[in-house]
Amino acid sequence: MAQLYYRYSTMNAGKSIELIKVAYNYEERGKKVLVLVPAVDDRFGKGVVSSRIGVSREAIIVNDDTNLLKLFMEENENGKIDCVLVDECQFLKKHHVQELVEIVDSYDTPVMAYGLKNDFQNELFEGSYYMLVYADKLEEIKTICWCGRKATMVARIVDGKFVKMGEQIVIGGNDMYISLCRKHYNDGRLGE
Repeated sequence: MAQLYYRYSTMNAGKSIELIKVAYNYEERGKKVLVLVPAVDDRFGKGVVSSRIGVSREAIIVNDDTNLLKLFMEENENGKIDCVLVDECQFLKKHHVQELVEIVDSYDTPVMAYGLKNDFQNELFEGSYYMLVYADKLEEIKTICWCGRKATMVARIVDGKFVKMGEQIVIGGNDMYISLCRKHYNDGRLGE
């Protein structure tokens, strides 16, 4: 029986490389995967899942109004899809997550969604909230703070300073975000 997996972590924990690895493993065995990425994440170009270690692959772009169930059904007509993989799932809308649930339940196709859980203000993203509500399996991908403790928070850095105010979604990478343990997030300490 297929399930909806939510694999979450802070930034720089290896979510995208994990997705690329899973896709490769399926495809190596002759299976077909559907790889999706929200349009808002354009750091490496539109429709690209890219890891910080330099590995990338193409993906289908998901816009706010994309119907994922319809997209899946259309792609499935061209050959059975064995797995759906979603990068940056925190940027999904409620209806996207509900459509992923329908893919799992009606088509018995596993869906593995990778993303952040909380934003730089320690609030849930819309997609994260609904993944927590609907996912069959929650799996944390761990990474560490500069101090060596488990990182659970994401800090936004602007002009070298820790900020806790601003728009929820501002696309950036290592130049703008750092993963911290709760203690150093609350202290505002970015390093020794």
